[in-house]
Amino acid sequence: MSSPFATTRSFASDNFAGVHPAVMANLQAANLGHAVAYGGDVFTSDAEEQFERIFGAGTKAFFVFGGTGGNVFALSSLCGPGDAVLCSQWSHLHIDETGAPERAGIKLLAVPSADAKVTTKDIERVAGDLGVMHHAQPRVVSLTQPTELGTLYTPEEIEQLCLCAHEHGLLVHMDGARIANATAALGGIASVRSFTVDAGVDVLTFGGTKNGLMYGEAVLYFPQGAARAHTYKDFSQENALRALRYAPYARKQTTQLPSKMRFVSAQFAAVLNNDLWVQLGASANEASASLFEAVHAITSLGLTHSPGVNSLYPTVAPEHADQLREVSFFWDWDTTQHRVRWMTSWDTEQSDVGAFAEAVYRIVT
Repeated sequence: MSSPFATTRSFASDNFAGVHPAVMANLQAANLGHAVAYGGDVFTSDAEEQFERIFGAGTKAFFVFGGTGGNVFALSSLCGPGDAVLCSQWSHLHIDETGAPERAGIKLLAVPSADAKVTTKDIERVAGDLGVMHHAQPRVVSLTQPTELGTLYTPEEIEQLCLCAHEHGLLVHMDGARIANATAALGGIASVRSFTVDAGVDVLTFGGTKNGLMYGEAVLYFPQGAARAHTYKDFSQENALRALRYAPYARKQTTQLPSKMRFVSAQFAAVLNNDLWVQLGASANEASASLFEAVHAITSLGLTHSPGVNSLYPTVAPEHADQLREVSFFWDWDTTQHRVRWMTSWDTEQSDVGAFAEAVYRIVT
């Protein structure tokens, strides 16, 4: 089997991709001379202004080191003692963060879901525990957009989920590790508010590492949404605004405050300017769609629908999967069903797709 650390582009994960040249250039610019620590620099101001341009006046951005830390920081600011977070059983929070939220004292209520989405019925069920002192108290609904199965919530679905959550006094967090891919799939930069702040999302973990950055994410708070909404119960609206007041301390307490913050924010400034982040997400999505078009005729793969974003989940016999990994490394997804994951990145080229598709035909058929 080829090494997962091979220098060629693979179909394993968008985490494997390198750094976009614009990001690297801004990192080099940020490295010139001294700058005020902890965010008092021009790169941080630039990135903060760009986030306000995209999501609206009042948006508050907090830059962090990574996705797991960003999620734990966000949820820690939203939850108090005895509180719980509703999420899908497929969520990164539940499966891939080694219990980090729960180590921070946040109980996860993971619900079954065939498509990795949370529903209003899920919210209604857990809301029945509100006020019962023997049960962890539901306080937050966490949505992943796009989901870990490559599915997408529509803006209307998210709006209904936020409405239901707020009516029960719950807040809404969105894990947007691949938000660029979701934005590109749902209509581009003009669409992003429709499934975030305008739909009622309170806090968003905005991904960068999977989309051209070297490292770093941003956690965005939308107090403007809480201030104008009429669906919040009084105490949940206050909790939404309190979370922002507590955010600076929660970030430090969860070890996510970069002292040399300019090296995170400079990367975001590079991709937010001219909406490069959406272009990179679209490029990854297009590569995945091209791979689908190239191989979906092989019926044994079970690929019946063009991907919504940048991932495919075909069925591949283990002996064929091992041979294919000699061509391009990728991960198993569900070994009981012989499903694997093929994921494209911002830098995946048509030549990569063509070469891999040819290998799939040669080996699988």
